[in-house]
Amino acid sequence: MTNWTANRTLECEGLACPMPVVKTKKTMEELRAGEVLEVRATDKGSVADLKSWASRTGHQYVGLKEHNGVFHHFIRKAEAAETKAEKQFPHTSSNEEVYAKVSSGETVAVIDVREPAEYAFGRIPGAISIPLGSLEDKISDLDPAKLYYVVCRTGNRSDTACQLLTDKGFRNVKNVLPGMSGWSYDTEQD
Repeated sequence: MTNWTANRTLECEGLACPMPVVKTKKTMEELRAGEVLEVRATDKGSVADLKSWASRTGHQYVGLKEHNGVFHHFIRKAEAAETKAEKQFPHTSSNEEVYAKVSSGETVAVIDVREPAEYAFGRIPGAISIPLGSLEDKISDLDPAKLYYVVCRTGNRSDTACQLLTDKGFRNVKNVLPGMSGWSYDTEQD
């Protein structure tokens, strides 16, 4: 088993998206280039979230260990010249816009990129579940010419998903903001 050492440890157990990434960003600012941060999180979605964040910002996602339901992420801080500014996906839609389309009976393709348990407890009617960590494997099941509304809990994970889809040739995707944390309309659940 690989044994990684960290210069600093960040406890994010019990926190849901976007907090592990938010706290990681802040802590990385305090480290020197080359130092490694260990982020401990219990949110299964943190695996895709932190890998994606590191890739988008130029930091190196060194690896992951999971032990007793805790994900131990290891991220090496990049040199200043290697870092990239984070970009927000520019094409968004409000919860109200999506609700208006769904409630009018219009066929709307909503991709929910939250983890399966989050999806099961409440989702936009008709939304399909493709957790962010599985999205790349499921892209071939999607139509690149179709309009997709992408939703998560707060808009962060769905932002990442929209960027991934766009990078893969999808031109009609919108990030639903603020996501399910602000969805006050009817939901489906299992």
